[in-house]
Amino acid sequence: MDADRHNIVYGSYNISEGPRDLRTLFRSLVQRGLSLRCATIDGNPPMSLALQNQWPGIVLQRCLIHIQRQGLRWCRRNPKRTDAQHLRELFLEVTNIHTATQRDLFLDKLKAWEQHYGFRIAVTPEHGYVFSDLKRARSMLLAALPNMFHYLSDPSIKRSTNALEGYFARLKQRYREHRGLARNKRDSYFRWYFSLCSH
Repeated sequence: MDADRHNIVYGSYNISEGPRDLRTLFRSLVQRGLSLRCATIDGNPPMSLALQNQWPGIVLQRCLIHIQRQGLRWCRRNPKRTDAQHLRELFLEVTNIHTATQRDLFLDKLKAWEQHYGFRIAVTPEHGYVFSDLKRARSMLLAALPNMFHYLSDPSIKRSTNALEGYFARLKQRYREHRGLARNKRDSYFRWYFSLCSH
């Protein structure tokens, strides 16, 4: 999707987010004349790698909504652990960062949390669902950090994939209205939808 105009650049049915399909997809986009300078994506590693391989130097912005949603899920709604409580508070701030000053304050808080809790979490051999999810939340946030704030220096970079997610939601709703659509007609249906409903 073109993030400025909210127009679908390309859509196709039955494409996976695996490396092979993504390579094929991006090569076809290059053949159509598309050159990407930046892209806002979720945390799918094959997507990130395929974009960088096809367009070296591309700026990849991580979707803040995805980071926040996944982090809050892993920290739980009402965590009993103090470290999870404080990390949850950080995830709640992620989508409210609009200036460089707010970013720096967030980074200072994260650094303090990491020094107080993070290093200990990293080396603790404890298992269990709650602790394992806490470790995932920490790792995910630290891995996303280098690509979380490109939008602050370039207003053309979108900080979330909300527009595309909204388009997918409408597509799914329309598709569900066609219950019983024959499998061999699904490709035609989606071609029709992508063509007529371009934003």
